[in-house]
Amino acid sequence: MTPNPPPPLTTESLRQKHFHLVGIGGCGMNGLARLLRNLGSEVCGTDAVESPVTEALNRDNIPTSFIQDGSMITKEIDIIVHSAAVPPDHPEIRRGDELGIPIMTYAQMLGFVQSQHTSVCIAGTHGKSTTVSMLSAILLKAGFDPSFIVGANCSQIGGSSRVGSEKIPQGPLEGNCGVLVSESCEFNRSFHDHVPTIGLINNIEEDHLDYYSSLDAIIESFRNFAMCIPSSEENGFLLIAHDGAHRNIVTPGLRCKVETFGFHPEADYQVVFDPIVRRVGILRDGMWTIQWTNSIMPGSHNALNAAAAAILAANLGVDWEAITSPLEEFEGVDRRLQKLGNLSCNDGGTAIVYDDYGHHPTEIEMTLRALRSTELPKRLFCVFQPHQHSRTRFLLEQFAQSFSSADEIIVPHIYFVRDSEAEQQRVSAQDLVDKLIEQGLSAKHIDDFENIVKYLQSTARDGDLVVIMGAGPVTTIAHALVGKNKIHSEK
Repeated sequence: MTPNPPPPLTTESLRQKHFHLVGIGGCGMNGLARLLRNLGSEVCGTDAVESPVTEALNRDNIPTSFIQDGSMITKEIDIIVHSAAVPPDHPEIRRGDELGIPIMTYAQMLGFVQSQHTSVCIAGTHGKSTTVSMLSAILLKAGFDPSFIVGANCSQIGGSSRVGSEKIPQGPLEGNCGVLVSESCEFNRSFHDHVPTIGLINNIEEDHLDYYSSLDAIIESFRNFAMCIPSSEENGFLLIAHDGAHRNIVTPGLRCKVETFGFHPEADYQVVFDPIVRRVGILRDGMWTIQWTNSIMPGSHNALNAAAAAILAANLGVDWEAITSPLEEFEGVDRRLQKLGNLSCNDGGTAIVYDDYGHHPTEIEMTLRALRSTELPKRLFCVFQPHQHSRTRFLLEQFAQSFSSADEIIVPHIYFVRDSEAEQQRVSAQDLVDKLIEQGLSAKHIDDFENIVKYLQSTARDGDLVVIMGAGPVTTIAHALVGKNKIHSEK
């Protein structure tokens, strides 16, 4: 099925359009809904399940239904927008096609909305949600009144989305189109539809290998994203990691201004990090631009995320002096190295419980290393739910190398997302456990979430640390351990 192409869009034409968003409850989609309405469109949508997000949309007069059989799609709808999670044979997509309604992806529609803003696009294999949230926190406190869409909840900035000013209210870019900060994901090359004024590439690693044929293909995709940034004369700017982002391949021939950041002394912005006191500083031409301490966000990876946010904010016109306090006060993002609470142990003591979204080998290694060095636990338990059979199979050896900082690893079933039945048969959770044991690590497969909770409740002792990791429903284990909900195992 080839989707009906959308008509040419302009800011003026949006005021006459009725959009229907399929999957409106997602982090990105609900933010897009609010931005479209702010541009003058009529917006409604559907989602598979009710949530606090959909409740908020209905309260804000963005009608949201949970009927997805196609009956909500009528000829009054001008354009259907769907999230990446919605399959092509979804009843609402099929019905829209039957009625000849143009169908757009989230990335395509977001690209248009970005074109109406001073758009800051945050890309990279890791760190997108945290960096968007940090940059948004800086801009909010500095009075730049930004719009943003972030792929996670950050209560400190008001949630996962915000509609800000139509114009930048102050600084050297005063009067330009208002700032919109959003994530640019490389999966299925969707970020090629984005329209950045300013871009960040935090890092580039192997991922989404069910879509990309190789790391070279991923690097080339990031280069194509960077080529979307306008020339330096049009305020186009790319900030790219000095190490780990393959800058020597990505940046040659770009029209925009390019600067690098990182721990290396030759980076344009050298980041200096003391992990003991969690002190971070940025040197420019050998001179300090800014220094701050954040006791809540451990790890060198978070130091780099924060540094990138600071540099981007300064590029937008925020004074360095105004950047310090937002970074010192930043409390983190849900499921990103989030200290959730304590588990009461049988010996009368407590174990700390963390919840984390990490589902890539590098994320796991960095998170466990940060927890080991900052919390100094007696024992570190890691419950890791693999995310997708294809990712687990392609990166099995890398996963096996990522858990050295853990004393015990517990692996439930692999969370299925979009893999085929054949792919599901090629690898199992036990395969990962076997690889971990080969590395000399203590690991076991416990399939049922409730049994994992019972095991940890009976095993953990005072001074231990438990971290629950993965992008799937494994987060419910963390909440059950600290008494915030009852567990319901999901397969």
